[in-house]
Amino acid sequence: MLYREMGKTGELVSVLGFGCMRLPIIDGKSNIIDEKKAVEMIEYAVEHGINYFDTAYPYHGSMEGGGASEPFLKKALHNHRNGIKIATKSPTWLINEYSDFEKYLDIQLERLGTDYIDFYLLHTLNTRLWTTAKKADYAKFLDNAIKNGKIKHAGFSFHDNALLFKEIVDSYDWDFCQIQYNYIDENYQAGKEGLDYAAKKGLGIVIMEPLRGGSLAKNLPDGVLNVLKKSNPERSAADWALSWLWNNGDISIVLSGMTTMEQLEENIKIAENGLPDSMTEEEVNAINIAKKMYRDKLKVNCTACGYCMPCPVGVDIPGSFGKYNDYYLFDSESVRNSSIWRYNYHQSGEKKASNCIECGRCEEHCPQNI
Repeated sequence: MLYREMGKTGELVSVLGFGCMRLPIIDGKSNIIDEKKAVEMIEYAVEHGINYFDTAYPYHGSMEGGGASEPFLKKALHNHRNGIKIATKSPTWLINEYSDFEKYLDIQLERLGTDYIDFYLLHTLNTRLWTTAKKADYAKFLDNAIKNGKIKHAGFSFHDNALLFKEIVDSYDWDFCQIQYNYIDENYQAGKEGLDYAAKKGLGIVIMEPLRGGSLAKNLPDGVLNVLKKSNPERSAADWALSWLWNNGDISIVLSGMTTMEQLEENIKIAENGLPDSMTEEEVNAINIAKKMYRDKLKVNCTACGYCMPCPVGVDIPGSFGKYNDYYLFDSESVRNSSIWRYNYHQSGEKKASNCIECGRCEEHCPQNI
């Protein structure tokens, strides 16, 4: 296993991190982890050098009541605590005041069976949750948690636009951040702009959704697949996506939410070659062609820059365009159904495109002339 420094922390972390959101389950019930299979995967991961395990309060459960992932890791990592790094996240949607931060951190320490958490994140920050976190004095909480030895390093995971991302980066002496990023989503949410900004500030950078929920591993359009195979037929679709990320030396860790031992074995094998600047010029060009082919499938040429925001009536314009584009990117019914679900979930209430009153204000500010 290869290792990289986690930004300015100096901590050495495996280039492949184990995301514990998609562990094997029983009878299709997401809150019942198949512990036998999952423990085998955790043991295999540790044996092969993975030292970063990422979980969160709701994983394999509910946003309000918590999930089974953290308690499972208490059992699975009991004999490995000194050799691994645990990352988990504060359930920001449940935070109303300062004491809530401390309450849930203590609950998570108990659930994980540990005295401290190596990497602690404010979970899924967006405009609304960031506003709440500031009112609840997140900075005081993180400072005290570090001072009291309950967490070692403070970070945040992010789901909004690049402008807000930069504001959050500049607001506190963060150690690391976690963003969604892959070769299709270079301009999505924080994107390349945010990644470069965080790297210049010395933050460790953790990548989530490197395979876009698995769609970059199994749902590639034939044209894209042909271009990649022509450049290097030995690489699998997952290999292309993961290696493209590791080719960037500013990225500390690529998280993968693995469900099967086969996925784990493949990803560990790919990670063995995950060095910065390790892709050939021909391979980089192939990825660039693939990206253009995907862009040609886009219905709306939105880069999610956010200049159109805020909308006078509250419509999430970039978010709506993003989900709309997702629907057409892949030739897969399951991916399209997922896009519909994500639109209805994330673009709820006033955020929905159907609330548009056609005032034209966004058109005046759009650099893409949409």
